Amino acid sequence: MISFDSPRLIADIGGTYARFALETSRGEFANISSFLCADYSDFFSAVTAYLKTIAPIHVEHAAVAIANPVDGDLVSMTNYHWQFSIEQMRVQLGFDTLVIVNDFTALAMAVPQLGAGDMRKIGGGDASKQSVIGLLGSGSGLGVSGLIPSGDGWISLGSEGGHTSFSPRNEREIAVLRFAWKSFDHVSFERLLSGPGLELIYLALADYSGAASKALSAPEITQLGLDKTDQVCVDTLEVFCSLLGTAAANLAVTLGALGGIYIGGGIVPRLGAYFDQSPFRARFEEKGRFSRYVSAIPTYVITAEHATFIGASAILEAQLRTIKATPGSAILGQIRRARAELSPAELRVAEHILAHPRAALNDPIAEIAKAAQVSQPTVIRFCRSLGCEGLSDFKLRLASGLTGTVPVTHTQVTNDDSMLELGAKVLGNTASAILQVRSQLNREMIDRAIELLIRADRVEFFAVGHYGVVAQDAQFKFLRFGVSSGAYTDPRLQLLAASVLKPGDVAVVISSSGRLPELLELVEKVRERGAYVVAITASQSPLARKADAALIVDHVEDISTHLPMISRILHLLVIDILAVGVAMRRNPEKMNILEAEADESLDEAGKPAIKAEFEKVARSAAPGVSLSSPLARLTSHSR
Repeated sequence: MISFDSPRLIADIGGTYARFALETSRGEFANISSFLCADYSDFFSAVTAYLKTIAPIHVEHAAVAIANPVDGDLVSMTNYHWQFSIEQMRVQLGFDTLVIVNDFTALAMAVPQLGAGDMRKIGGGDASKQSVIGLLGSGSGLGVSGLIPSGDGWISLGSEGGHTSFSPRNEREIAVLRFAWKSFDHVSFERLLSGPGLELIYLALADYSGAASKALSAPEITQLGLDKTDQVCVDTLEVFCSLLGTAAANLAVTLGALGGIYIGGGIVPRLGAYFDQSPFRARFEEKGRFSRYVSAIPTYVITAEHATFIGASAILEAQLRTIKATPGSAILGQIRRARAELSPAELRVAEHILAHPRAALNDPIAEIAKAAQVSQPTVIRFCRSLGCEGLSDFKLRLASGLTGTVPVTHTQVTNDDSMLELGAKVLGNTASAILQVRSQLNREMIDRAIELLIRADRVEFFAVGHYGVVAQDAQFKFLRFGVSSGAYTDPRLQLLAASVLKPGDVAVVISSSGRLPELLELVEKVRERGAYVVAITASQSPLARKADAALIVDHVEDISTHLPMISRILHLLVIDILAVGVAMRRNPEKMNILEAEADESLDEAGKPAIKAEFEKVARSAAPGVSLSSPLARLTSHSR
């Protein structure tokens, strides 16, 4: 087992119970406790109560699996009233890292780590190695997730598949649907395949058979059904397992889950041997023309006691590896360890940043100094004491550390979303993608690209398809700086434009995949002409390998929208980085000030001096600058 520097807090939060454990080494959980959520006013109170039971052990890193979608920083539980900000909670609890994930996302990540003794196979079929895996399970709701193989690891799908529409298969199930319609306009699988769903099926079947219903809870219905002492309860379990077979088969064909379908949650594992003989597997294989397809897919019941803990631990471990792989990204932990060696003034800066890391990331030095009640030079000395070049370098490292506290997520937009929810999801997905690209920025490559652009007599932008607007936007920006440039989106025109490039010119090639044959052919033509290639593309792509400077944008677009919306935004932002870099290197602020002075001056005697100074600045600019302002005209008339 791999030991940790300090124990990690792992939690599984549901609508009724909050379970906690300390992971002392990989897969080893101690001090396992379960708390009734109703006994605590909020999430912080429950976590604090557990931490008191393990005192004086100090926790630096924590992962929490929660029965709720995680759409960014704000967590608002659907089946309970707890609500909190992930970042504020991390600061409040004093953790270096706090990862919050959906509970079924965590359970999905546990599947690849489970052994033969942690599951029970139901029916036939054999799993294909390195294939997609599906997961679903009933508890307070119906959780659905999946795993996609990716290199040596897995990508977990955040899903709300439990809310797909219930589809009955026979008269009895149609009766259940009709009964449910009396209370719900939309009847999803979750309405029936859950604890409350068991109770709803029971009432529906009692109504269907004309039997008198009783006020029974889901556990009571389950027990009476297993004991076969109440026929309606027996029928309820039978219908429940059949419907679960339908939902599992739908998931299998939707995902192409040749790696198997795994069943977790709190209900099915408690059914024990009954579930093995239930109609579940027969219904799973009843898929019409695709019956042979699903019959080859194995189904398993997860029996591991701490499977959700295992998955949450795996996600936390992946987050920590990412953080440690980025130089200096664990800056907050470094600040905590350095407090004893700081001067009193520097310590005040440290305490302010630890308490308000997000504010420190955005505030100017004057605001940081004022909040910490120190001078601005003290802030600089503090940054340098941590090995940073200055405040800007410190903020870059701080940004890397903060992105590690919240996992990058993508939230699917659904037809049920309100306009406010839709807007929040679109903005949240875009913000997550921007944070991911920010963590990939390579300073050396940006410097190299800007240097090539400044020295070029001409800059041409090339893109195809949806990315043509990025090339056009880039041309507009660079023309405003007086850089001779063009944008080409037609493959024939692209080759013609490349054939007239000269040594020292730059071709900026924009491609999400970096694998399009026409763009790769274009790059060969550019290099034959002795021009340079700056690529905005995916890492490890053929285009990135052929470029003189490659700016990486790795983003897997949601192809269901058929429009590379977020990818285009990311490429536009990289163009902005280049544009701002070129503008700063050309010293436009000084030129703008001189232009304003010339335009506003009425003193003819002062114009020669202004003109001379302007010409000095103009001569220092890179070739290709267009001097078309009133001041430029003034100087040209006097030559």
